[in-house]
Amino acid sequence: MPSTYRSVLRVPGAAPFFFTAAAGRVGIAMTGLGLLWLLHARTGSYGTAGLAAGGFAVAEAGLGPQLARLADRFGQPRVLTVSVAVHGIAITGVLCSPTPAALAFAGCAGAAVPQLGALSAVRWAHLLPAADLPTAFALESLANATAFFLGPVLVTALGAAGQAALASALAAALIVGGGAALAVQRRTAPPPARPGSSRPRFLRLTLLNLAVGLYFGTMGVSVSAFATEYGVPGAATPIVAAGSVAGLVSGWLHGLRRHPAPARLQLVVAAAYLTGTALLLPLAPSALWLGAAVVVTEAAIPPTLVLLNVLTERAVDPAVLTRALTWNNSASAAGSALAGFLAGRVADTLGASAAFGVAPVAGFALLALAVTLPSG
Repeated sequence: MPSTYRSVLRVPGAAPFFFTAAAGRVGIAMTGLGLLWLLHARTGSYGTAGLAAGGFAVAEAGLGPQLARLADRFGQPRVLTVSVAVHGIAITGVLCSPTPAALAFAGCAGAAVPQLGALSAVRWAHLLPAADLPTAFALESLANATAFFLGPVLVTALGAAGQAALASALAAALIVGGGAALAVQRRTAPPPARPGSSRPRFLRLTLLNLAVGLYFGTMGVSVSAFATEYGVPGAATPIVAAGSVAGLVSGWLHGLRRHPAPARLQLVVAAAYLTGTALLLPLAPSALWLGAAVVVTEAAIPPTLVLLNVLTERAVDPAVLTRALTWNNSASAAGSALAGFLAGRVADTLGASAAFGVAPVAGFALLALAVTLPSG
């Protein structure tokens, strides 16, 4: 019988760990931007604020896989208990310390932030048969997309209202509360495992996630540059929102049915679709055209991320699955940062339409890697 969202959530213990991890991810989605608002409100300097947010992001990307390695080796409950405590103390330090110390505490907060998405995905892999994992991973993709849609909106609303400190405190409360609630749910946590190994194709999967990150980083910069260049800066928000909604709908629909084709073939199709639709972006003559192009392109992203998680789960030893999924996230973040820099430079020199050209390049890279991904 095909799995459904309802059927996987009815597995004993599944709904509690999923929803607590989902709540914590809203906090994670708020934290970087919240630090930006907080330090700018305190110092009046975007440079200092960017240093805090950047330090948080770099520390999370660099040390997140090591935290995940500890979770695989010693078990989620033990590692979560320590990481949420350190993260909460670090955010308190940011809120209560002078600026130089706050910057150091921001880095500590990033180093200790629990990788709740990976930890939740590993619990699904522990509880469910392989045939039901695409549905569970689609549910994870929806939770992630919702978090990164709601989180920035909450931070922006509170920051604009002069409550930047409250935004950071709320983000920390969600992370600490969600992580602590996950830590006490021991029945669904996979047991500690001795170090394992990944099969060779995991490196290719990491590069695939890097390519997806290149797309994300391009869109974040190019949409704003396009709206400003064409004299409609207010159009950026509805364009991004429309793309996010399209992604949510696409991810929801993808998880509703079981797909008979192999995951690798599905990934090739999704990558080809992303590449083809991304070619529309540099051709956009107006904000309305761009909005339509973003909607059809963003529809490829959630299925792609689900398939990458499915293929990763099959490619690595269960003893290193948390670390592997976290490396995927770190690779995507690195690609996003690189593309944001490249797209920004192109937008400054050649204009926003040219900056969108980085998106199909990312699509072609994704497609080439997907086509050459080993079977099995």
